[in-house]
Amino acid sequence: MAIGHFIKEIGRGKDGARALSREQAADMFGQILDGFASDLEIGAFCLAMRIKGETTEEMCGFLDATQQRLSKIQVCPTQPQLIPVVIPSYNGARKLPVLTPLLALLLAQEGLPVIIHGTATEDKRVFTSEVLAALGIAQQTSVEPLSQGKVFFYPTALLHAGLQKLLDVRRVVNLRNPAHSLVKLMLPCEGPQILVTSYTHPEYAESMEQVLRNMDSCALLIRGTEGEAVADARRMPKMTGILRGQATAVMEHQVGPLTSLPDLPQSCDAQTTADYIRSVLDGSSPIPQPIALQVRQIVQLAGSI
Repeated sequence: MAIGHFIKEIGRGKDGARALSREQAADMFGQILDGFASDLEIGAFCLAMRIKGETTEEMCGFLDATQQRLSKIQVCPTQPQLIPVVIPSYNGARKLPVLTPLLALLLAQEGLPVIIHGTATEDKRVFTSEVLAALGIAQQTSVEPLSQGKVFFYPTALLHAGLQKLLDVRRVVNLRNPAHSLVKLMLPCEGPQILVTSYTHPEYAESMEQVLRNMDSCALLIRGTEGEAVADARRMPKMTGILRGQATAVMEHQVGPLTSLPDLPQSCDAQTTADYIRSVLDGSSPIPQPIALQVRQIVQLAGSI
């Protein structure tokens, strides 16, 4: 078996499993992405890591292997000074409208090129790709240079087919695996870029920040809205800026009772969400303050690179 000796180390159970070094993790994950591991080995890897949990070194190794294999996206050759903003979108909407496209389009209005990447990971949610389609933004079918003030949606399979296959394992075993965390941390563009990413549960805040610091990333890390990397339109989440591996809290979580609520759509379906986003962009509806502040922080971060 291609990765059997690694599975032997990580698959000894919660108390007996051993962590891999960054180099070992990169070797194992690279073999999985390259298709050298069997379905049985991939299943064993996913379950073993789910029980053991990933260390910072392991996640950095997984990212090393992924970064080497991604179909990297470049900025337009005539605009080499552009700093792309990367927004992973894998959770979608369950109760609230998914406003990741609004964040992206507001950033594009600031002149930044924005890439959203993602894929549907469940069947009963509304995903960013559906809202973008309702807004007239089709998903990419080939890798092309990014240009100023435009939003691009890249399906994960276009960035790497093996990564998409690993994400799809969830549909079989009904459990997350390291790929679901990795896609929120990877950098798909060539050169300097800003990652806007999020954690769902508070315990992931520290681990994700540590990985971003170890990878020398430039990022804005927030507590996500139903897992999406857009500020909750109702209440300001904590935001942490990371610049060349150095982390700074740029916005604290809003506490206490809410004095007012934004006029959000009652339904979270794609067309209703798209109509609301259009109303914000044309000025008919106000920009929710937390999202406006998030845009400001990202623009400031871009100016610091």
